[in-house]
Amino acid sequence: MTDESQSAVLSLLGDPATHGGTKVTRIDTHAASVFLAGERALKLKRAVRFPFLDYSTIAKRKAASAAEIEVNRTFAPGIYRGLVAVTREPGGRLVLGGTGEPIDWLVEMRRFDETKTLDRLAESGRLDLDLADRLGRAVAAAHARAPAVAVEPWIAALAAYIEQNDEAMREHPHLFGADGVEALSRASRSALERLRPLLHARGERGLVRRGHGDLHLGNIVLIDAQPVPFDAIEFDPVVASGDVLYDLAFLLMDLVERRLMAAANVVFNRYLIETGRAEDLDALAALPLFLSLRAAIRAKLTAARRLRVEESERGAATSAAQAYFHLAISLINPSPPLLVCIGGLSGTGKSVLARALAPYLAPAPGAVVLRSDIERKRIFGRAETERLDEDAYAPTASARVYATLIDKARHATAAGHSAIIDAVFADPNERRAAEQATRGNSVALRGLFLVADLDTRKARVGARLGDASDADAGVVRRQEAYAIGNLDWTLIDASGTSEETLARARAALHVP
Repeated sequence: MTDESQSAVLSLLGDPATHGGTKVTRIDTHAASVFLAGERALKLKRAVRFPFLDYSTIAKRKAASAAEIEVNRTFAPGIYRGLVAVTREPGGRLVLGGTGEPIDWLVEMRRFDETKTLDRLAESGRLDLDLADRLGRAVAAAHARAPAVAVEPWIAALAAYIEQNDEAMREHPHLFGADGVEALSRASRSALERLRPLLHARGERGLVRRGHGDLHLGNIVLIDAQPVPFDAIEFDPVVASGDVLYDLAFLLMDLVERRLMAAANVVFNRYLIETGRAEDLDALAALPLFLSLRAAIRAKLTAARRLRVEESERGAATSAAQAYFHLAISLINPSPPLLVCIGGLSGTGKSVLARALAPYLAPAPGAVVLRSDIERKRIFGRAETERLDEDAYAPTASARVYATLIDKARHATAAGHSAIIDAVFADPNERRAAEQATRGNSVALRGLFLVADLDTRKARVGARLGDASDADAGVVRRQEAYAIGNLDWTLIDASGTSEETLARARAALHVP
């Protein structure tokens, strides 16, 4: 339902004279029109009513605009400025921001460079691992500001999403196939029932929050070199709410679907490091459902959209819908987890290998990386790159670090997720303790021990900048005296390039 009275407002906003003669660009969506002029962006809610939103009256549009500003200030305080009225002045003239009677309301935003949304950066190959790391930090920071909400409405909504997906997909049997839809729905229902106690417990801990709700790459923009999520869902607080990992899952799924596995894994691990919640490792049991549900919703929406696009675009929309559907099926049926321990003296490249190897270990988005250097800094309350005193490396302190790493690996793998422990593992007792981590949960453990000559190791630690490791050339020389004992882990020659070391590790683990 379109309110014809908005036509005059649309004309006003599209007129360069309204903006001091500045060129105006108009962007229309199903529910809004955005006008870009200079450094300013103005969003008008269109007078429409859908099953999931209602903007049919001025009062409702004002309330929705105010809600959009409030919600998005959690994620993008620098973008959302406030409400602006379109007013009717004496004599009937419409004015933007006048003093007369308001006849419509707009969201005023700071305009950003539309070429720097992350979907466009990804398409042009500019979403690198450094940006992925900043992205994980940004999402963690936004979630820290998000308010907790009741868990029951969200769990009920999850069940409804599964049924809505099932019903919608059955309307496209030529796209998805009845058997595939049935298998996906059955697996999703089963997963949700199994996870209900975990999700309730997460809610009680305040980890079900009023999040973004639509956190994909197209709704994140790079501003001053920092990723900023925008356009959070405002029209339905339940749709926008969920476990923080469910909010994160949309972003992770988007990266995985684009085959940006390394970036997805970096976002995932940086998020876990920044939040520092040990209970999130147990919650990884829910990640396959969260990721699959996000992909299934995209499959459903893309299938519906293909009926509205031009004939020339229909083939691409069909392929995209089917790709999301097949991804949803694969994500809900993850491969068994694996625990990989990467040992070796300082400078052998353990952390470089762990980061490179993690995306290859199922399930998506790759293994949790548990690094001794980072865990040690956390235990001693220091920043990641802040240097520790020597007593932080005393035997008792190191024993605590290894115990923490192994305990976290046990929780992650018990939740069905692969993990990598990145530590020196020079002491046979440390290796034995790691080998006991997976006993009782049928998870395979593979130990890799990297080796490289002394000069190579000294050169590598000397070249580090801004890294969590405190090792220097003196540490490397002292490690020559370590009594490593008998090694039954696979020795990996790490004296060459990082790509060569990764290839050897993947071959040893039979990881394609």
